Amino acid sequence: MRRRWGSMNKKKLLSGPYFVWMILFTIIPLLVIAWYGFTDRTGAFTLANVRAIASPEHLKALGLSLSLSIACTILCLLIAYPLAMILKKSGMGKKGFVVFIFILPMWMNFILRVLAWQMILSNNGILNLLLQKIGLEPVALANSGAAIMIGVVYDYLPYMVLPIFNAVSEIDEDIIDAAKDLGAGGFTIFRKIIFPLSVPGLLSGIVMVFVPSMTSFVISDILGGGKLQLIGNIIEQEF
Repeated sequence: MRRRWGSMNKKKLLSGPYFVWMILFTIIPLLVIAWYGFTDRTGAFTLANVRAIASPEHLKALGLSLSLSIACTILCLLIAYPLAMILKKSGMGKKGFVVFIFILPMWMNFILRVLAWQMILSNNGILNLLLQKIGLEPVALANSGAAIMIGVVYDYLPYMVLPIFNAVSEIDEDIIDAAKDLGAGGFTIFRKIIFPLSVPGLLSGIVMVFVPSMTSFVISDILGGGKLQLIGNIIEQEF
């Protein structure tokens, strides 16, 4: 009984830093956001900030942000899931090198990555120079929704690949071999074994891509040239 009580105290002690971290960097920021949302410039209580979301310009920005984040999440999913399956079957991911390649761009400064895409997608950028070299017409991607989409998908794709890859790599191969021995085909194995077991990683990736892409404003400022106003841009301008 004493040993169990001692182990429980140790677990509580070990959870202390996480508890402090959650208070400082999750709960307190949410309280600050709530304070700004329900007070005016003088600090008095108001609902004007909440009602402002119903204005036409805010609804337009919210709808554009929602459609952009949904499209970004779908594109990341369509790219990440087959890629995770390829890495699992090839065994390359087990060596850690391929996963390292996906993590490596995240070590670079976020603004520098977005500025690099601005140079690539500009009218006189690297992409149009390559297209002209091979005899194709240049494309007008600068300051457009397509440029924002490319930047968002590039930036958040690792957040979709890694959770899905971790989920599919943990699937026991013996289960798949047993299904093959029982006569299950490839599609049946995927539908009844692989996909259900990868749902936790899939949901984690969707949340990690959808939420930040919904409120992104730096990418739209740089790659969109300020022509497309997302809800993140509205919030940033209001502050």
